[in-house]
Amino acid sequence: MRVRARNTAVLAAGSAASGVLVYVFFALTTRHLGAAASAPVSVLWTYWSFAAAALTFPIQHWITRSVAAYGGQGQVRGGLVRLSLVMLVMSAAAGVLAWLVRGQLFHRDDLWFPVLVAAMTFGSAAVGVSRGGLASRRQFGRLSVAIAGENALRCVGAVALIASHERSAVAFGLVLLGGQLVVLAWPSALRYSRGVERQPTGSPVAFLGGSGVGQLLGQTVLTGGPVLLSLLGGAPADVTALFAGLAIFRTPYILALGVVPPLTIRLTALVVERNQAALRRIRRVVLAATVLSSVPVAALAAWLGPDVLTLIFGKNVVLAGVPTMLVALGSLLAMANLVLTLMVMAQNRAVAVARAWLIGAAGVAPVLLLTSYSPLGRTCAAFLVAEAAAFVALVVDERSGTRKLEPVAAARD
Repeated sequence: MRVRARNTAVLAAGSAASGVLVYVFFALTTRHLGAAASAPVSVLWTYWSFAAAALTFPIQHWITRSVAAYGGQGQVRGGLVRLSLVMLVMSAAAGVLAWLVRGQLFHRDDLWFPVLVAAMTFGSAAVGVSRGGLASRRQFGRLSVAIAGENALRCVGAVALIASHERSAVAFGLVLLGGQLVVLAWPSALRYSRGVERQPTGSPVAFLGGSGVGQLLGQTVLTGGPVLLSLLGGAPADVTALFAGLAIFRTPYILALGVVPPLTIRLTALVVERNQAALRRIRRVVLAATVLSSVPVAALAAWLGPDVLTLIFGKNVVLAGVPTMLVALGSLLAMANLVLTLMVMAQNRAVAVARAWLIGAAGVAPVLLLTSYSPLGRTCAAFLVAEAAAFVALVVDERSGTRKLEPVAAARD
């Protein structure tokens, strides 16, 4: 228990530091270049956040799960060859698409930012491979440093550019990409040996495709509110306030992302052992914690949330009690969905993750089309409904997967 607590604390520290440093880099960039000139870097930064959700997270957890499930690195070693080819094609495709819409995205006509998009795509996959290597070897201290180190490198690069009076958006874009060079700090994490103790099942590409789509949809639901509000004609002040509210209530989720590798290992071990009782207990704990905490979270968010946002972001950032409550409840469900996603992924059922988030995303349409709330009210309600729909789908899928696991004793009989 002490070892688990220490690992969790170490990973939480690295995740917290990473979260702070990424905003430091963004603040340094915008303050030095100005809002208009830093716009291409902001777009690249947004693309990186989605690439991390769609590639880094799934690859890291595929590697962690595979090594834990099969007792060796053989499947990872074989799968990385195909994965590298797929990533090269995806990177080239992303670069070409970015070039086709370069004017609308980056307000530039050169090749720099499309090339950066392509490189960022492959780099996000490489970061996932490196983090998966560290996590699967239980090198959680190094993993924590790697998580924080990626954005620390970016901050160091930004400070160096500012000190040299460099005012090129391309230079800051290169620094944003350069953070992914943190993978070179532990080259051994990129190497995998042959052999497994148990026969692998399922396709790595299928697993990564399903989990990647699911995580991308989940990230879109979690962070896309301000964009949706803008499209609905929301006031600029409301867009800023919603962004601030999501940033505050998303903090526990960001911290949790950094500490989940040990949980992935534990959940995979329970699946391999076919320990239905333990998996049911975990599901019940997640359900109970979510339901029981929803009332105090809603009450505190509606009561104190608006004042906290104003205190942190300034008197011009105002989000009323009800929208704040909806954002807080949606963020609470996002935390539960993260754990449930890991449980379903541990069962090697990544397609179920994608299906759950497709159901969640589909829940947005009725809220937008059939309600007469203000644009801000509809956006916040849509966020909550999407998270809730995904929550129900993930609970059903996890329960179904657990029931299909034969207990070890029955399997031997």
